[in-house]
Amino acid sequence: MAKKKTLFECQACGFQSPRWMGRCTSCGGWDTMVELTAAQIEALKSMPSSAAVVGTQKARPITSVEEDDIERFSSGSRELDLVLGGGIVSGSLTLIGGSPGIGKSTLLLKIAGNLAAAGRKVLYVSGEESAGQIKLRANRLGANSDNLFLLNEIDLESIKSEIEKEDYGFIVIDSIQTLYSGDVPSAPGSVTQVRTITFELMRLAKETRIPVFIIGHITKEGSIAGPRVLEHMVDTVLYFEGDSNNELRLLRGFKNRFGSTNEVGIFEMRAHGLEDAESMAGRFYNSEALQAGSALGVVMEGSRPIVIEIQALVAESYGHPKRSSTGFDNNRLNMLLALLEKKLDLPLGTYDVFVNVSGGIRINEPAADLAVIAAILSSYRERKLRAETVFIGEVSLTGEVRDVPQLSQRLKELETQGFAKAVVPSVPSEKTALKLYAVREVAKIVDWM
Repeated sequence: MAKKKTLFECQACGFQSPRWMGRCTSCGGWDTMVELTAAQIEALKSMPSSAAVVGTQKARPITSVEEDDIERFSSGSRELDLVLGGGIVSGSLTLIGGSPGIGKSTLLLKIAGNLAAAGRKVLYVSGEESAGQIKLRANRLGANSDNLFLLNEIDLESIKSEIEKEDYGFIVIDSIQTLYSGDVPSAPGSVTQVRTITFELMRLAKETRIPVFIIGHITKEGSIAGPRVLEHMVDTVLYFEGDSNNELRLLRGFKNRFGSTNEVGIFEMRAHGLEDAESMAGRFYNSEALQAGSALGVVMEGSRPIVIEIQALVAESYGHPKRSSTGFDNNRLNMLLALLEKKLDLPLGTYDVFVNVSGGIRINEPAADLAVIAAILSSYRERKLRAETVFIGEVSLTGEVRDVPQLSQRLKELETQGFAKAVVPSVPSEKTALKLYAVREVAKIVDWM
């Protein structure tokens, strides 16, 4: 009697193994290996291998290759166009992820309504909500239009058939984990299904030149659910950041084949849905007098400077000292605390230290180091800092305060918002109405406490 062949596949990365493993050796995920059925194994065998494909293209000098013409059109949202690099690219495949309730469906339905109102025929495919539910949201968003079509379908073949019937100019898939293909014998949301459907959508977008936007669920770790190949196959990957209880949302680009990933879109949740934020002045800090443990800094989000408030709490520990941060890298926090202990002889090893970035924003640059240190010292000494003073600077392991890029642009934003003083690594040559105080060593920050 022939022995039954078994095959296990990781639901996180798609790695396959002839035996079950508690931990995937490819991605390191625990309990992610799932046994494939006999039908699924046969389906994998029937797929053509790359070795069987005979190449018909010949290599040629890059100087003889003509550039592709990238066609863009506006989405009707200034912030989304900024993140995408100037607008939506025809034939592109874009993935948007974010936590539940953050505004993914709300934003794309609003964009679909904008494009439909501009005369472009739009198809909104939903596998999670009924047409009546989407209609209620469209009424609230003001997205009703005769050019906006709704399709409640999860079968990929039916969706492709609908797209072939009409001349659509924009497609939204909500969400990729709910679709399934009859050619793949597995449940919707599985690795094989997501991989196959994404490839078909990519091929569809490139052949028809129709831009396709995909909504993707995220895991507890904050990454797109499903195989990592999903992010590699699409042209653009966007993530929503921020607290769903906060009115501000940040849309950050993590991959963009048609533009930069440095830009960030800032939206505001209002009664009529997600709308472009008008001004960032005072959005991420308390415009009144600061409390002890708070300090202001300036970070660059793409091409725009944003004034933020760093909050710190230093309390005596009654056991193992805790170090926790929200919106700031925890490893960098530990480095700064060790530096303060060595350079300033502070006994922080016996204190709990908590750091929070106000407004739900995440800091990805070291220019806020000086503001974090100022907030920690303010909490430790229980002394308030003046609200008109802002701290800007990167702190090295040696205690040196180093220059940060685009300092003049940061200072110009402070001047526009009415700040009076700034503590910086060095005074730039450009003239400013601010009173600047240069600090080259972290020990000198004590003079400002």
